[in-house]
Amino acid sequence: MLCQRCKNREASVHLTKIVNGKKAEIYLCEECARETGQIAFSSENSFSFQNLLAGMLGTGVERYEGYRNDICKSCGLNYNEFTEKGLFGCDDCYDSFSEQLDPLLKRIHASNRHNGKVPERSGGNLRTRKEIKGLKKELQEAIQAEQFEKAAELRDKIRELKDNIGGE
Repeated sequence: MLCQRCKNREASVHLTKIVNGKKAEIYLCEECARETGQIAFSSENSFSFQNLLAGMLGTGVERYEGYRNDICKSCGLNYNEFTEKGLFGCDDCYDSFSEQLDPLLKRIHASNRHNGKVPERSGGNLRTRKEIKGLKKELQEAIQAEQFEKAAELRDKIRELKDNIGGE
């Protein structure tokens, strides 16, 4: 497919933007993508994850002008360096820049909490704990509604599940 901007070179960049629920797609060659500033390419590794992340961060940096001087106390990385490189210096950077990362993660993933799949082999206890948490919520609702028989059943079910995972 030819670049939709110059119509001369082969398109190697596919951009999809969703604004107000409307999807717009454009196919560009690397040169046109670089010229329009859609994605910041480096000569070393044009399609690195860091460049992609840095490009996403760069689109909203103006709103975070006050954060540019925030510095990670462990490694000394400042937020401006992070937005340019797309890389953290250490694991404490997540805490140091959490205020800036929350809106970014919500924009990218629609949530700032991981909601992924749980592996079958190691996820049994995790699924059971999640079920216990849900049952405890139901138990509180049953108590509030004075449905004591249902509450007793839920209590017993919670005990049974806790026994299955070792009483944690």
